[in-house]
Amino acid sequence: MLKALLLDFGGVIVVTGFELHHLTEEILGLSLGTLTWRGPFDPASDPLWQAMQRDELTEREYWSIRAREIGQLIGETWDVTAYMRAIKCTSPDDVIRPEAVETIKLARAKGLKVGLLTNELELFYGQDCVEHMSILHELDAIVDASHTKILKPRPEAYQMALEALDVAAHETLFVDDQWRNIAGAQQVGLETLHFDITRPADGYAQVRLRLDLE
Repeated sequence: MLKALLLDFGGVIVVTGFELHHLTEEILGLSLGTLTWRGPFDPASDPLWQAMQRDELTEREYWSIRAREIGQLIGETWDVTAYMRAIKCTSPDDVIRPEAVETIKLARAKGLKVGLLTNELELFYGQDCVEHMSILHELDAIVDASHTKILKPRPEAYQMALEALDVAAHETLFVDDQWRNIAGAQQVGLETLHFDITRPADGYAQVRLRLDLE
């Protein structure tokens, strides 16, 4: 019987930069359609994303490059934190997937533990922005490689999350949008679900089904 839900953050709980291109363009005064790279929503439009999927660069490197490109469009020197904060931290709760909020609420109501295992939470968003994301205050544990320096898919990352939740691997459903992280979790013995960020409602429907939350 599953006793815990362990979630990734970017893409799973918070919407992706790809889904916010229109907002990015509006905030920065860019012409509609300026940002043409769309990651998994249109892989052919994004060779850099394809390279990341081939493990030729990390997710951190991908978003750092995109942040630098966007900064150049407005004549500024941006890193990934500047990009994420400008687009997602003005109103942090507005970029949280409503399906995530509802599923976490249902899981906790059933008595399941809910945790977060992320590689870049504070690194990308900064402490003050993270503190204003209401959903994060509803979790039983947050393991963030911004502090631990141990990134998924290293097995130690999953073990730290399991220890924080005080559950066994076979009792825990792990949800992530990157296949490399799913593979790493499976090696540790976690139950897994690959989250398709192009179909978030379906993804959370699968989570609720696996946890018998409906």
